Amino acid sequence: MVYTVTFNPAIDYVVHTGEMKLGATNRSEREEMYFGGKGINVSIVLRELGIQSKALGFTAGFTGEAIEKGLADVGIDTDFVRLETGNSRINVKIKASEETELNGQGPDIDDKALSALFEKLDRLSDGDTLVLAGSIPSSLPSDIYERILERLYGRNIRVVVDATKDLLLNVLKYKPFLIKPNNHELGEMFGVTLNSDEEIEKYARKLQEMGAVNVLISMAGDGAMLIDEFGKKHRCGVCKGVVKNSVGAGDSMVAGFTAGIINGDYEYALKMGTAAGGATAFSDGLATKEEITELVKTL
Repeated sequence: MVYTVTFNPAIDYVVHTGEMKLGATNRSEREEMYFGGKGINVSIVLRELGIQSKALGFTAGFTGEAIEKGLADVGIDTDFVRLETGNSRINVKIKASEETELNGQGPDIDDKALSALFEKLDRLSDGDTLVLAGSIPSSLPSDIYERILERLYGRNIRVVVDATKDLLLNVLKYKPFLIKPNNHELGEMFGVTLNSDEEIEKYARKLQEMGAVNVLISMAGDGAMLIDEFGKKHRCGVCKGVVKNSVGAGDSMVAGFTAGIINGDYEYALKMGTAAGGATAFSDGLATKEEITELVKTL
């Protein structure tokens, strides 16, 4: 079973409009609503690829109820901790001549709720996969990723971590199964600018030496690179298409890779991850199975 954690899920309210005029009334041309958060995105794309997962995290208030119902309606199994106060956030994304986002703060998560999440994580079994992705709400301890990995360390659980800089570096000692920085984030971790495949490979291997089992580097228009647990480098080119949307592309890559490694080897997993990320980038929403299947044929 695959489990995903979304600490601060949201309703993403996407508004398409013409020229945006500040200080005036603007009218939308069309609107969409999505149930978002990095872990939730992973669960949705896994569902498209026929992989069952369970979404964990925290929800609150009427917006939290809407998130849980919306995910259930599309076949996502959830086991969120319900908070006693507050509301899950709404993120407003305005798509005009320029794109503007206003992201909500989300509810406070107290120690009681955090303990309830830990109890759910304790129920994971040998062979399960846990995906941790995204930033940490201000009400949670800054070392929450470390605490989760320490709690699960030594058990046969594949942990996938998609986070940036210190959040990622601090968990390497617990040997996560997969980490997925992009090439710019990789450079930031070591205070360097990476300009070539050779440089990216060099620093990806450093992360592996520090504890990561597999290191997946997304490289936008240059494709992706994987250093697998056996030290072998895999390289995949970029999918061809018109980029419409960057939101969720990285999460889709994680989902595609996770599905790929369940059903195949590392080379196949890299192709599935690349195709899933591309399919989301070329869509208004998250990738569908049909879109991923078509793109993977081109890699």
